[in-house]
Amino acid sequence: MFLLLFCYNHLVTTKNYTPIEDLIKQHKRQRVVSKPKEAEPILSAPEEYEIKEIVEHKPEKEARPFIYPRRETIELPPNLKKMGLQVVTSTKFPSYQTVVLPISDDKVLQGLHAPIYSSLRWLATLAWYILQKAHLTLKIIHGHVVRVVRG
Repeated sequence: MFLLLFCYNHLVTTKNYTPIEDLIKQHKRQRVVSKPKEAEPILSAPEEYEIKEIVEHKPEKEARPFIYPRRETIELPPNLKKMGLQVVTSTKFPSYQTVVLPISDDKVLQGLHAPIYSSLRWLATLAWYILQKAHLTLKIIHGHVVRVVRG
């Protein structure tokens, strides 16, 4: 029993590891710049870096001859006016499209998570495709499904 206690005490009190303090000091002095895994790392000292100020270049003299103001309305030549063309100030297309789907928006979101062999899944995928073509998406906000315009 005494021999076991002596051996245990000897193992605990003696240093049974390799000191690495010199490696830590060396690592703190050097900085490793990461490269692709095929390349070897390049060691560099922090004093090698320079701080440069970025200054915007404004080419006013070079660009000024090419900049000119334009009117909001386009002046049509007289021969086009005789043909019946008119200047239109607003678009005839609405910015928001009303998209009618074969199922409700709630069912679309449920159907997207349905099994692949379900007919609801395929109908929901078609409805999702129609919404995406109209730049719309579905989001759940406060428990309600809402259509959101994608930007």
